[in-house]
Amino acid sequence: MSARIGLPFVALAVLAAPAAATPAQERAAILATVARMEAAWNRGDFRGYMAGFADPDVIFASGGVVQDGWQGTLDHYVRDYGASAAARGTLHFHDMAVDILAPDAAMLVGRYRLIRGARVTEGINTRLWRKRAGRWVVTVNHVSARDVATASAPAVSSGRPSS
Repeated sequence: MSARIGLPFVALAVLAAPAAATPAQERAAILATVARMEAAWNRGDFRGYMAGFADPDVIFASGGVVQDGWQGTLDHYVRDYGASAAARGTLHFHDMAVDILAPDAAMLVGRYRLIRGARVTEGINTRLWRKRAGRWVVTVNHVSARDVATASAPAVSSGRPSS
């Protein structure tokens, strides 16, 4: 008799459990995080930008240097880009490919462009993402960059379908 009473509770528990997200939903969640990071950078909100990174243990490598975790990366951004809107510039991520490696791991390879007056930097981001406490964060970020001669360089594609 008790087995028959317990069965409805088991069925209810199964129905109440959250459904696993599909790879397409996980990609969309990661790209939405990237969009929030880009918007935060462009409004000068470096802490908002850093919300997309694992805190405190992100590994951030750029220009042959590894930053000192989350706080070291934030300090780098504030020091090197935070003096003014012109120093910060305008950031745009595009042409991003996300590969879901496991339910809690993904790899993103994408391009970016940072325009700071006449100085234009473009490059590639390779990011390892981990799903922690239900949200995707960057745990390893590697940037390869090059300066483009002037801001009059050709525009990059948005990586988004045109309508």
